[in-house]
Amino acid sequence: MAEIINMPKLSDTMTEGVVAEWHKKVGDTVKSGELLAEIETDKATLEFESFFDGVLLHIGIEKGKPAPVNSLLAIIGEKGEDISGLLKGEAPAEDKKEVQKDEKKTDAEPAKKEEAKAEEKSAPTETKKTEAPKPQAVSNNSNTRILASPLAKKLAEEKGVDLNFIAGTGEGGRITKRDVDHYVPYDAPERPAGSGSAAMSESFTDEPVSQMRKTIARRLGESKFSAPHFYLTISLDMDNAIAARKSMNSNEGVKVSFNDMVIKAVAMSLRKHPAINSSWLGDVIRRNNHVHIGVAVAVDEGLLVPVIRFADSKGLSQIGDEVKVLAQKAKDKKLQPAEWEGNTFTVSNLGMFGIEQFTAIINSPDSCIMAIGGISQVPVVKNGQVVPGNIMKVTLSCDHRTVDGATGAAFLQTFKQYMENPVMMLV
Repeated sequence: MAEIINMPKLSDTMTEGVVAEWHKKVGDTVKSGELLAEIETDKATLEFESFFDGVLLHIGIEKGKPAPVNSLLAIIGEKGEDISGLLKGEAPAEDKKEVQKDEKKTDAEPAKKEEAKAEEKSAPTETKKTEAPKPQAVSNNSNTRILASPLAKKLAEEKGVDLNFIAGTGEGGRITKRDVDHYVPYDAPERPAGSGSAAMSESFTDEPVSQMRKTIARRLGESKFSAPHFYLTISLDMDNAIAARKSMNSNEGVKVSFNDMVIKAVAMSLRKHPAINSSWLGDVIRRNNHVHIGVAVAVDEGLLVPVIRFADSKGLSQIGDEVKVLAQKAKDKKLQPAEWEGNTFTVSNLGMFGIEQFTAIINSPDSCIMAIGGISQVPVVKNGQVVPGNIMKVTLSCDHRTVDGATGAAFLQTFKQYMENPVMMLV
């Protein structure tokens, strides 16, 4: 008996998927546990294995096409088996449309053909151009004084343009510099793009939105517009952190980054401030007893947040190794659901891109996210004297439903102590 395989829900946030690759074609023999397809979710491309033995009788979703979760993905059964009954249940709406077409063969058919042609011309990936209409020749009365700004007259003289043929758009029909810049002689040939002045054409390219970008837009929109954000910024003296990192990295095989130090300091601070390590669940506030730090990683299609689990119990080198492995898997779209789920706090670092300070949108269901800026060399006052200093600014975004201002400020003070005295993280 034929078995229907539906589009699986491969992550907690997945609402639709895209078939990135079919590893079987219609007519191929399939065994249970054998790789059937690769499915692109909102966060990664995952391998999907068959649950059944048989022959692949039908493919319901073409490669590269999106489809909602639980829609018909494939049908597996015995060779030659009749699956017409199953296919009727696949898209009854389409069957209904076909019946309507047969019953209504009227003069509406030409109109439908025209609509189909219009749809083809408006394919989302096409580059579209709209030619600007050629201006009609305008002749001002030569016996009348021409109203034009001095700059417009000078520019027209330089370009060899007769002001009698330019329509002014200024007050009282006055010709402005802009009118001269945009004037094109009625019988002049079109200028090629990049010839120095505007090509007098508009163009754009529509790119289809990836599953990842759709999910990012939806989740960040939900977070920003449902969680009342407030922001706390603090400056850190990084002199001791720089010296400590240099000392640690002098050991062979050790490579600790400032981001690793931030993750460790955040994790240890959360132990002392459990209210920050929480989630708003509507009827209850969940206080997490474990510390799982999400680390924002930029990828080609958006942003992924792999999770360092039990970060408070791990050393700097271990944290650094895990971040490198997970970041690479994120860029290769090989993250597994267990590697991106379960964060209780998130860190987003743009310091390596030269950003001094920014605010980040809370990564639901966390109560807070910390935005890390770069280290800047600036004058600072120490012991009553102005001396060179190394300052790093961090901004904590807080959900006011779970975290109050004083609570967030106390957390930042603890974090500041760890970062300015890194030896405390080693005790």
